[in-house]
Amino acid sequence: MTIADERHQGDVESSLSALATRMDVGDLLPSEAVAGALERLDRTEPSIRAWVRVDREGALDAARALDHAPRRGVLHGIPFGVKDIIDLKGLPTECGSPLRRGQVADDDAPLVARLRELGAIPLGKTVTTEFAYFAPGPTRNPHRRSHTPGGSSSGSAAAVAAGVVPLALGSQTAGSLTRPASYCGVAGLVAPVGGPLDTTGFAGLSHTLDAAGILTRTVTDLRLAYLALTGPDRPADPVRNPERPRLAVWPGTELIDISDDMQTAVKYTVDAAVAEGAELVDFDWPALTPLLVEAHGTVMAYEASRALALEGQHPTQLSTPLNDLLALGRNIADDDYRDALAISIRAQGEIMALLDDVDAIIGPAAPGAAPEGLSATGSPILSRPWQLLGLPALTVPGRLDRQDMPLGIQLIGHPDRVEQLLSLGICIEASSRRPV
Repeated sequence: MTIADERHQGDVESSLSALATRMDVGDLLPSEAVAGALERLDRTEPSIRAWVRVDREGALDAARALDHAPRRGVLHGIPFGVKDIIDLKGLPTECGSPLRRGQVADDDAPLVARLRELGAIPLGKTVTTEFAYFAPGPTRNPHRRSHTPGGSSSGSAAAVAAGVVPLALGSQTAGSLTRPASYCGVAGLVAPVGGPLDTTGFAGLSHTLDAAGILTRTVTDLRLAYLALTGPDRPADPVRNPERPRLAVWPGTELIDISDDMQTAVKYTVDAAVAEGAELVDFDWPALTPLLVEAHGTVMAYEASRALALEGQHPTQLSTPLNDLLALGRNIADDDYRDALAISIRAQGEIMALLDDVDAIIGPAAPGAAPEGLSATGSPILSRPWQLLGLPALTVPGRLDRQDMPLGIQLIGHPDRVEQLLSLGICIEASSRRPV
């Protein structure tokens, strides 16, 4: 079976929308959905290693209890994964670090509790990089095992890409969800910072930057999950894309070298949108984004050194990258931190004026396809400007490079118009499922 055949089979087996429809018509029971997820996990986990801990009996017991219970909505009986910085009652939240080993959560994080309320069933905890920073875990990219899945939501992205679960929770502080979504060829939504997806019960790195996120196979599935999580659970309204969406095209080349294949993928995506009526809006990116990246780094280091102050007292049990981040943060003056926050506030006015005029900013989700090697997780720089501004970020899958590796397109939207951003993403995804 070719990679493309496996990907198609995975879409059929693990699409959230398809599973929800089957359960709605009585063609699938929650216990069957969970059993199927566990069978796929057993088949893929030896080579992908996306899971820290699987609660087999707990998931099956919860599913059996729902088999003949009143249906709670579109997520009823859907198995999902939880990034191991997010509390899941009765299981440890270990954050990819020996310093948190065996620290069992007394309660669910509110986002997990909301999913349970909707009838979704947690399968277990997925791999994260150490404290959601750079030091990678053992996870491999399902598309090519010798390549990184990205970080820090590596396990969640790989579990969805491998077809084990149709939905997984992640988080983002720099490029922690956008990058693995792009590398693994799945859809990812980073919610607005402080927005409707609650980060209580997350092991935070930077309170200004931390945001919750969700990963699914497609943007259609993302929209289904997001609407269920943020409002009365109901069938999703029909997708309403603007007749002539306005897009600000962002090349990202002022920040980092972008691969030829990624540049081509963005061009093809934009050209397809224009052919369907989209209008393009100019913006002077080099005047803004490098400054935002620098400010993001200052804010993250300063806040991380304080959030992990106790852990920083045990440097021999931390990775070199995390020790370096905490040392940098401890040496940042309060005035420099406040200056970085002031840069964010000033830039928000400029970007919000742009987002009042356009439907989305469109550009690359990562510099290219997932790099070969497992000792690093790739550059998060293309997410940093938008994370500093607290904006929602959508990764649209579908493009492939010349080696058949995934390339994600990034859409940045207005924090008050996430549903519209998802609707636009569905339309863009529909035109993106072909190689560059």
